[in-house]
Amino acid sequence: MSSARVETRRETARVSTAADALGSWGRQLQRLPLHLVIIIFVAIWIVPTIGLIVNSFRSVGDMNQAGWWTTLFPPHSFTFASYQQVLDTENVVPSIFNSILITVPATVIQLAIATMGAYAFAWMKFPGKDIFFIVIVGLMVVPIQMTLIPVLKIFQLTGLAGTFIAVWLAHSGYGLPFEVFLLRNYLGGLPREIFESAEVDGAGHAVRFLRIAVPMTVPAIASLTIFVFLGVWNDLLVSLTYLGSSPNRPFTVVITQLVTSLGGGWQFLTAAAVLQMSLPLAVFIFLQRYFVRGITSGSVKG
Repeated sequence: MSSARVETRRETARVSTAADALGSWGRQLQRLPLHLVIIIFVAIWIVPTIGLIVNSFRSVGDMNQAGWWTTLFPPHSFTFASYQQVLDTENVVPSIFNSILITVPATVIQLAIATMGAYAFAWMKFPGKDIFFIVIVGLMVVPIQMTLIPVLKIFQLTGLAGTFIAVWLAHSGYGLPFEVFLLRNYLGGLPREIFESAEVDGAGHAVRFLRIAVPMTVPAIASLTIFVFLGVWNDLLVSLTYLGSSPNRPFTVVITQLVTSLGGGWQFLTAAAVLQMSLPLAVFIFLQRYFVRGITSGSVKG
């Protein structure tokens, strides 16, 4: 009798294991379409990028004769000629430094103002707070193109046109509404008890902001840093409008001048594009662990 029970239990365990295995396979099959869609979208982005990088190390003759994928197989024929030509072109190296001088201060200015403003909207009380917040967030719907000429006129009257200050102010004004909105939602979701305890202990808003809010908002700030840095670094429209042919123009503007009106010099665009995306890629890799955590938290809290 005892052996029959043991056998029954074993059979039940085998059936249960088989059912779990089938259930697991069923769940994986249900996710298969989603995985295929993700793979397709990744391929759409990755394949052209790989082709761009590979072509940047090929000669013009090789690019005219065969596709970039042929270089991946022996015999390999890589060359740095395009990079050397780009770096030897007048104004290219200074423009790369100009891009850094534009992007880093613009990013720091935006994040500093956005963090302080978001804290004020989340934890401070002052008349018209909700109205001000609605107005600031509402500015996100205003197209940048509508403001380019009026702002340029102001910069020309004040003598700021063609200077770094002009693009710092422009990028800050265009980016702050979204940044304040995101950080305000994140800060508003932090535990109220922590701020109340600090207030009871005599901590003012400055102490609560610097020692509590900022350290706890690092994931959101880091994710915003990626967005802001990429936006400013890759910008062409704002820099072209407010800097024009100024010596302060960034690398994105100089890249557009590598190709003549008749299409000459197109082969240098691959090397220039790789140089252009190298620094943002390094920033993203360095801050990627904060990226998803910061964006998802900022979008649902508050």
